[in-house]
Amino acid sequence: MRGSQAAPKKKHETTATMKLKQKQWTRWALVLLVVLLIAAGVLRALAARKSQKQQLAASSASQELGLVELAASDIVKAQIMEVLQGLPVSGTLKAVNSAFIKARVAGELQGLTLREGDEVKAGQVVARIDPGEYLSRVRQAREQAESAKAQVDVVQRQYDNNKALVDQGFISKTALDASLANLNAAQSTYKAAQAATEVAAKAVDDTVLKSPITGQVSQRLAQPGERIGVDSKIIEVVDLSRLELEATLSASEASQVHVGQNAELQIEGSKQTITAKVVRINPSVQAGSRSVLAYLGLDNSAGPNALPLRQGLFAQGTLGLNKTPLLAVPLSSIRTDKPEPYVQAIENGRVVHKTVGLGARGTAGNEAVAAVQGLAEGAQVIRANIGYLREGTQIRFTAMADAAASTPAVAASSAKAP
Repeated sequence: MRGSQAAPKKKHETTATMKLKQKQWTRWALVLLVVLLIAAGVLRALAARKSQKQQLAASSASQELGLVELAASDIVKAQIMEVLQGLPVSGTLKAVNSAFIKARVAGELQGLTLREGDEVKAGQVVARIDPGEYLSRVRQAREQAESAKAQVDVVQRQYDNNKALVDQGFISKTALDASLANLNAAQSTYKAAQAATEVAAKAVDDTVLKSPITGQVSQRLAQPGERIGVDSKIIEVVDLSRLELEATLSASEASQVHVGQNAELQIEGSKQTITAKVVRINPSVQAGSRSVLAYLGLDNSAGPNALPLRQGLFAQGTLGLNKTPLLAVPLSSIRTDKPEPYVQAIENGRVVHKTVGLGARGTAGNEAVAAVQGLAEGAQVIRANIGYLREGTQIRFTAMADAAASTPAVAASSAKAP
């Protein structure tokens, strides 16, 4: 009985153990399957990303080596130009004649109505200082002068009487000498009083402020009713008819410059160039920098094509030494991102990188240019604003300019048709 009961119990335990092991194996199989699925997803994503990069690289390469469309203004031809060689100069424009109108006496400012930009004539009254105090000083000085004059008359009569008494022998010569000394002292006092009267009158004249030059008001530095001191600045007047540029040159550069040389300058805010001329050269070098100052004069007279030049505008350009015909291209179109300078030329409708030798630099018109070797005259060179293009890139010129040029002709022919 006991044996038969133990056998079913043992069999039941074996079956339970097998079920437990099957569950464990199933769980591990599921975990392994999830890991394999995740790994497959990661590999698939990496492969897709690699394929995308390859496609992007291939697209970029094909785009670089593809067709590029340019306008006629994007190229320039290598040609013989009159290159102005010289020294670069720059600086701010200054008026040759300018003046600060200052107060010569202290007091309350009156009558100032001028403002920046107003025209002023030489000798024109621009303002006044309250003259009340100075008029009183004039009256005081005149009264003192009258008093001194009266004293001179008294001493003069005393001297005349004493001289007559000395001639008659009634008084000694010593008394006459004392009388003469008193007369001289009274006359000196009178002269001092007269000088004081003139000084007081000069102060009254100084209360009237006049412009020493003809020009325009550039600064107004005081207001009516303000009490100002001696040498206080009231307004600044500048004469814009003559301007000059103060150019700083090194000692070696200054040796090549002489009075009368011309320079082509470009003024801030304008694309036009103007001609300036060396009018003066400082005979001394500047302390510290050891530089030499040359002054270039500009004519700012009115005219139909005159530029609106103003004091303080920045100007830069080239002080011409000589003009030479050279085969040149714009300096900006020469690239230096390779060991040797080169230009991006167009040959047979494709981009070619042509190594060039650089020569003299200068300006032609309003553009900086450089003489080149290794290019044929008439070679088409791509301007700098296009950027880098790979060799072999095909070039096509846009037809927009041709279409715009042909449109008026078509319109004219259609207008003539009945």
